[in-house]
Amino acid sequence: MAGLREATEYRAQLRALLPTGPAWDPDLVPELETILSGLAQELARIDARAFDLINEMDPAIVSELVPDWEQVMGLPDPCLGENPVFEDRRLAVRQRLVAVGGQSRAYFIDIAIRQGYPQAKVTEHRAPRFGRSRFGKGHFGTWSAQFMWTLHSGPRRRLGRRFGASFWGERFGSNPSGALECVIRRSAPAHTVEFIDYGVND
Repeated sequence: MAGLREATEYRAQLRALLPTGPAWDPDLVPELETILSGLAQELARIDARAFDLINEMDPAIVSELVPDWEQVMGLPDPCLGENPVFEDRRLAVRQRLVAVGGQSRAYFIDIAIRQGYPQAKVTEHRAPRFGRSRFGKGHFGTWSAQFMWTLHSGPRRRLGRRFGASFWGERFGSNPSGALECVIRRSAPAHTVEFIDYGVND
């Protein structure tokens, strides 16, 4: 790796920094080389760990510090169950860091797609209003209908594990609806009433 020194490089550097004189001559004092080798190994180890720490600052490649990132970001996500797998936890850290939220149909459709529902769509209900209602067209009959919307999940993807849809101990290919409902209801605007229509899954 660039910028990472090996133990042999540190040993050569330490040897070059030795004072002059017979007491510091590795040929005359063989034990000195053993000491330099031990110091070089430790310096190389510290160098490698410092390089690892720099990598842990990037959530895209974080590994060892996932629990620390989770503590800062309020993770693990309760919507993912009590024991999400490590890869899902790491992905949750990355997504939580860059998430901006939203209230558009596209935002909630994207949530459903990430939960394993690639054909999801959203219907926004509207209360009857003068100039907007049409004879013979069904409407919700109350004023609060303007705050109602339905997520039609469509058929769920059956194969493969998906982020937020699989938990430790479940068989691969399963996709419980609990995670989708949890994430949608948590993200929905407080003044709205959301419905989730799963339809018929083949």
